[in-house]
Order: sequence, then structure tokens, then C-alpha cells
Amino acid sequence: MTIDTHHHILPDFFWHATENANAPVGGLAPLHWTKEASISFMDDAGIDVAVVSLSSPGVHTGALARRCNEFSAELIHRRPDRFGGFACLPLPDVDASLEELSYALDVLRLDGFVLFTNSNGVYLGDPVLEPVFEELERRKAVVYVHPNPSPDAVAHSLGLPDNLLDFPTDTNRAVAQMHYTNRFARSPNVKYIFSHAGGSIPYLATRFAIVDEMGFIPGGDQRGSAADMFRRIYWDTALAASDPVLRMLRDVAGIDQVLYGTDFPYLRRDLAINTKQHVLQSSELNDLEKRAILGVNASGLFPATPSFAKGK
Repeated sequence: MTIDTHHHILPDFFWHATENANAPVGGLAPLHWTKEASISFMDDAGIDVAVVSLSSPGVHTGALARRCNEFSAELIHRRPDRFGGFACLPLPDVDASLEELSYALDVLRLDGFVLFTNSNGVYLGDPVLEPVFEELERRKAVVYVHPNPSPDAVAHSLGLPDNLLDFPTDTNRAVAQMHYTNRFARSPNVKYIFSHAGGSIPYLATRFAIVDEMGFIPGGDQRGSAADMFRRIYWDTALAASDPVLRMLRDVAGIDQVLYGTDFPYLRRDLAINTKQHVLQSSELNDLEKRAILGVNASGLFPATPSFAKGK
């Protein structure tokens, strides 16, 4: 069984409400999304189930979050054999996010949450978000983290699309802040998934180890080492399913923490279709490791979801 954990839905009302129609976030206009387009792509790519999520810039109002989450739930209701879903939260509004968190799990029965590296400039390690993460910890939730553009205008002054450098770099910022503010340590039961193999975090593992060894950031006794943290969180292969990256993920995180993702519909359709073959043809992976990445690891994250049970 193949499970795509990085698969976006872009309903028209979200697309227009977030001004993606005028200036696509990240600098790349994707294929026009429909449910039929997703299923057709999945059939051609050999994907059994997709865990759908909104993409950047996310939502920042409770009304839009509710509409998006009910849309996802209806999609899953109509095709429970093909879709799971991550709910969105209207961060950085804490009260509205707590209300939507409960609704998404208790009423809509969605599979987890998509959060963004920053929401209107508020990063996931910020103390203002502590009540939301306390509830995510209490719920033992799955949290999939997707990059957003940096709030720093200088980061966008190079004339390059944000999805080339700024998205991976914002993922780095979020992971580092969450580790060194002890966000990860205070939420050990949250299952975090980071997009795009974690930006360039695996490449920076030695730098994290040096900072930990030098011990100049307070709170080290509570949080433990970054090396241990890397092996507790999950990393998807979207835009990163190459042998050098897979080798690094094995060394830094372990193959059991790696999930398959396509980034459909942002990655061009023919390239996205080939991502499964990149895993299957990898000279770095044995057959068990390929099976783990393509579906077994993801099925273990969602034990209560019927459509994932076949992946075990």
C-alpha cells in the first residue's frame, strides 16, 4: 500500500480567499485542483491513499478554517477508501484554534493537523501558542508542518521563488526554535511530520550537535539532544526523494521516521507521478525500507483510520 502524506487540496474558495489567485504563495501556480484531478493522479502514480492538507499560506480566521475543514471531511466521507485529512487551525488566534481543534477531532474526525512554520510571523515555538500545543499534546495528535514564506522582507529580495530557498529555510527556523524553546520536549506525545525532508535540517545535524555539546542555550537537561529529537519526529520525501537525501535521512533520523510525499498538485504532474519510482528504484534502500517509506510508516501513525489499516 502506498500512502501520500504530502498531498494538497486547493478548493476555489480557499484559493481566492488567500489571494493565491493573484500571486501564488511560493511563486508557483499549481495545476488546477479538483477531487477528480487528485484521484486521477493517484491512480496514475500508484498511490492508494492521500492524506490531504491545505498549502501555504494556511488560514488565519476561524470561519475560513471551519469551511476548509468541513470541505476536507466531506471529501473523505465521499471517498474514505482514497483520502485521509489534516485539519487546519486559524493560528495565531489561540482561542479560535482551540475551538477548531476540538471540532476537527471530535465532530469531523479528521486525522491530525497541518500547521505552518509561521503564521503571520508567529513561529511554532512562540510562547503565545502554548495553549494550542498543550491541547495537541493532550490529544496525542499528529501534526504535519508545512513551510510558509518568511515574514522578513529581505528574504524575498533575491528575485527567486520562495519555494526554492525560503521554504526550506523557514522549516529550519521552525525546527530549531521548537527544539531550543523546548516545544518538542513539552509535547513528547505529538507526532510531528516535517515537509520536504525537513528543509536542510538533516544536513545541519552536526551543527545542532555542536550547539548541544557547548550547552550555551538554556534548558538542555529538559529537552535532550537534537540527535534524539531527529529520531522522534517524521520527515516526508516531497521534493526530496533522491539517494543522497534518503541516505542522510537514514543516518540522521532512521528509515522508520520517513514518509512518502508528492507535493501534488504543486510538483508538475509527470514529475510527481515519478516520485514513487524514485523510491522503488533507489539503490540506497532495501525492499523492506522501500515498503516502510511508501506506506508502512504512515499506516502506523493513523491506527484508527480504516483506509490506512491495509498498509500494515
